[in-house]
Order: sequence, then C-alpha cells, then structure tokens
Amino acid sequence: MSKTRKIDLTSDYSGLTLRVKHAGCGVVRVILNRPEVRNAFNAEMIGELNDVLAELAATREAEKMRILLLEGEGSTFCAGADLAYMQEQARGNEAQSLSDARVLGTLFFRLASFPTTVISAVRGAAVGGGFGLVCCSDVVLADSKAVFATSEVRLGIVPGVISPYIVRKIGCGRAASPMLSGMRMTARSAFEMGLVNQVVDSSTDEGAFTEALLGIINEHLAAAPNAVRRTKELLRRLHPLPDPGIFEFTAQAIAVARCSEEGQHGLGKFFEKKQPNWTVTLDSSEFGVEK
Repeated sequence: MSKTRKIDLTSDYSGLTLRVKHAGCGVVRVILNRPEVRNAFNAEMIGELNDVLAELAATREAEKMRILLLEGEGSTFCAGADLAYMQEQARGNEAQSLSDARVLGTLFFRLASFPTTVISAVRGAAVGGGFGLVCCSDVVLADSKAVFATSEVRLGIVPGVISPYIVRKIGCGRAASPMLSGMRMTARSAFEMGLVNQVVDSSTDEGAFTEALLGIINEHLAAAPNAVRRTKELLRRLHPLPDPGIFEFTAQAIAVARCSEEGQHGLGKFFEKKQPNWTVTLDSSEFGVEK
C-alpha cells in the first residue's frame, strides 16, 4: 500500500484535482475536478484520491461518514488516464511502471474496501480507471447517455489492477467480452450485465438525474450506520477482495504490458491518433457470407 499524507477533511476540501463536500446526514461527496480533460487520472489525482479515501475511511463515528458519493465535475465521470500521464508511463522503465501500478492498485483497493456505502453517479463516460471506480462501488447510477469501457487491450496493454474488481462486480462470464475486446457499452448494456443499478434518462428533464440520485441516497440513509458497516464487512468476507498475491500479479501485468513492444506501439499510435497495426476488419466475403 502507498503512503498517505494527512488531509483535514473535517470541513469541505478543495485540492489540486478533486473537491470534497460534506452534504449533510453523513453524506460525503468526492468530486473529481479535472473537467478540462474529462476528469482523467494523472499522478496527482491518483495520489490525492488515495489520501482522501484513506482519511475518510478512518472516520470512526459512523454517523459522520455514512455514504461516500463519487462524482465527476462537468459532463464526464472519468475518462481513464490522461494523455500526458500515459506518455509519462510509456517513457518509464518496467520498475517505475510497476511502482506506479502499485499506487493505482492501492487506490482501487481502498475504494473497494471502504467501510461505508459507496455510490457512483455516472454521466458521460466511465472508461479505464473510471470503469474501475464504478466496479469498486456498491451502487451505480448512470445517465442514459453514459458509456462504459475497459479499453486497455485496444492500446496493447491490459486492465491490470482493475481486473479483480471487474470480475468481482459482474462475474468472469460477463467481464470477459468487454475486457477482451475493449468495446464501449451503453448504460443500458451496463445495467443488463449488473454493472449499473439504475439508468436515468435526463434528456428531457435535467433534474431527473439529481432526483434519482437523492432517491438512492435517502434509501440508504434509512439503514442504521453501524449495521451498514457490519454488512459491508460481511460482503467483503463472503466475496473477498484480492489478496496480496493477486494485487502484485495485476500490478506486474500492467507494468510488463506497458513496456512491451506491443504496448509501446499501441500507446504510440494512440498519441499519434492513428490505428495500431493489429486493427483489422473481417469482410463478410472472407467470412463465407454471400451478399
């Protein structure tokens, strides 16, 4: 686990990459705040979110910390890793890549093991690391226009540290297709596979999403705070989080993939906005289908 710095979260907090707002009734809003890059991860956001989660999880008064609400500032929840951060990762060696992967892995472990209910409110996109945040949440509300993807394989890398949480959330059978293809899924598809709990169409009513979110929050505020914490522990025991061996394996998997020839090629083409050399299309005639 990575080291954390102490942040005073007894009141609202505005950091470099996120904001924390106490909404009342023990509801704490953590808002990813890099809207100019669709709230994409960089090293600063990963570190700051790690620190905030550690500090909030240490709150012992159950009444003060009842629900953790994850949101994205602006029109997008989280678009994964930003371009500058990905370029930095691509330039690093395998040892540095492994160190960075461990820090990112710690972030997802902290969120998945958070002692209270975690709700994600998804507008726009939840891609890559954003997809990981969703998979570590207990409840997910999505706007009908939201899209979801774990697109790493299309870049020649792997969804390493988020993979245990994807499989834990939706099962290996449902996880295989999006993980192996990198395809984008609609909110409705994500709902059908169990990734999303509720989909809201806010196209004709901008307040519908907030109204649905408040409905979910109030349903969970009807539960006794200490009973919720004990139930979270029950869920973790019944469906365990990744052990240290799996944690290290997934970190090594992404570190090796990023430094591989295929990973370097895929990331390079992504920066150039070109298709990698493995992207091909099977024609119907080749498939043996007559038009």
